[in-house]
Amino acid sequence: MSAVDRLQPIETLPGQERYVAPLDETPLREVDSIDESAPATSMWADAWRTLRKNPLFIVSAILIVFIVFVALFPSVFTKENPNYCSLENSLAGSSANHPFGFDLQGCDVYARVVYGTRTSISVGILTTIIVVFVGALIGAIAGFCGGWVDGVLSRLVDIFMAIPMLLGAIVVLQMFRSSSSIWKVVLVLALFGWVSVARIARGAVLSSKNLEFNTASTALGSTPMRNLFRHIIPNSLAPVIVIATTSLGSYIVAEATLSFLGIGLPTTTVSWGGDISKAQSILRTDPMVLFYPSVALAITVLAFIMLGDAVKDALDPKSRTE
Repeated sequence: MSAVDRLQPIETLPGQERYVAPLDETPLREVDSIDESAPATSMWADAWRTLRKNPLFIVSAILIVFIVFVALFPSVFTKENPNYCSLENSLAGSSANHPFGFDLQGCDVYARVVYGTRTSISVGILTTIIVVFVGALIGAIAGFCGGWVDGVLSRLVDIFMAIPMLLGAIVVLQMFRSSSSIWKVVLVLALFGWVSVARIARGAVLSSKNLEFNTASTALGSTPMRNLFRHIIPNSLAPVIVIATTSLGSYIVAEATLSFLGIGLPTTTVSWGGDISKAQSILRTDPMVLFYPSVALAITVLAFIMLGDAVKDALDPKSRTE
């Protein structure tokens, strides 16, 4: 009997016959078996499983937890007042209670580095929250509605994209120098930082709105707005979270740069950028005064950049399969 004769025909319309080989000739292999008792997994569960095994994520998470703890509870690490300065201690060396010594104004460098953590972390996290909310909302509406709505919002994104964030922040802050606060710096950075998130969110929504789950939800009677906020946006958050974690470090650097230029936070606010700016005049004679806040800034930004790389590797399907 030939191989064709052993095939079992399936009842179909004339001219559409299909044949299936007998089961004993095509046994179920181990690789084809499915464990039906295994719990269902999601993209987030797979990403967390990948992150837990990534040394880059473990190191960055430990650093960020420590940095956040320092920002929340600086008094645990020092009892000194960062704003108390005495010219008698100007450029004095390190001691048991003052391990980093004193700056030109006689302020404790260690205390200012510890308390400056709160300022940088606050600016970075608050800016990221506003940027993600505004950018994801505008990008999702543009990608979901399409047509003239997408055209208008996309041109608005292009206008803000043409303005460098740091240059735009300098111009706006110079216009409103009469009032200085952390919130002013946060809002200015968010004003020019939301465009990148909006573009990413728009592309993610464009690829998600035509998938089967959206069609099924519409067939069950769900409204377009309900589909957008209940199904499409949650399924498009992965690339937004990646760019948010990566950009958080850049907002910390931007705040430090603006404070270094003297147009960011007020001089009464303890910040790494302000201390670096004050220490540049004594860089040749006492470089360590500038070294300590610079290292704290570099470690913080590096921790968030490593976290962003780890999250990107976990949430990117292509990188998980490589």
